[in-house]
Amino acid sequence: MGAILANRTYAIALATLLAVLVIAGYHGGVMDATWTIAFVVFLHVLSGIVWIGLLYYFNLVQIPTMPKVPAELKGGVSKFIAPEALLWFRWGAVATLITGLAAAYLKGYAHQAFTLQAGWRVIGTGMYLAVIMAANVWFIIWPNQKRALGLVPADDATKASSARTAMLASRTNFVLSFPMLYCMVTQLYLGGAGNG
Repeated sequence: MGAILANRTYAIALATLLAVLVIAGYHGGVMDATWTIAFVVFLHVLSGIVWIGLLYYFNLVQIPTMPKVPAELKGGVSKFIAPEALLWFRWGAVATLITGLAAAYLKGYAHQAFTLQAGWRVIGTGMYLAVIMAANVWFIIWPNQKRALGLVPADDATKASSARTAMLASRTNFVLSFPMLYCMVTQLYLGGAGNG
C-alpha cells in the first residue's frame, strides 16, 4: 500500500477506483439524469478544491514564506514547486469553470443566473466572480508567472515587475474567493428561486 500511496499517479488511480466503487455501491444501475447532475456537481466541487486550495496555498503559505527562504533555496521553489503548482492551479480553474457551467446548465438555471434574475442573483454573482477569477488566472497570473519564474526569457526588472503583478492578481483572486464561495454555498439556502 505504501508504494501506491507514495506514487501520485497510483494514488489518483486508487482514489478514482474507490469513488467508482462507492458510486456503483450506492447507485448501481440507477444512473439517470439526477445522478448525472450530482456527478457533475461532485466533479465541480473536486475541481474547485484543487483550484481554490492552491490559491490559498499560494496566498497563505508560499507568498508570505518566500522572503524568509534563503537565496540558495529559492530555486527549488521557483524551478520545481511553483511551476507544478501553477499547472494544477490553471487547469483546476478550467475544470471548475467547465463543470460549474455544466452543472448550471443541467440544473436548468444557467440563463437565470447569468442574467441575475430574481431568485438566482446569489449564484449568478458567484458565477461571475468565478469567471473573473479564472480569467485572472489565465490572462494575468500565468503570463506574469512565466516571466517571473524564468519559464520565458525576461530581464531582471521585468521578472520583478511580473512577480509583483502576479502576486497582486493572485491576492485579488484570494479576496474575490470569499464572496464567490459564499454565493456558491448559500444559494441553496438563501437564494433559492423566488428569493434574491
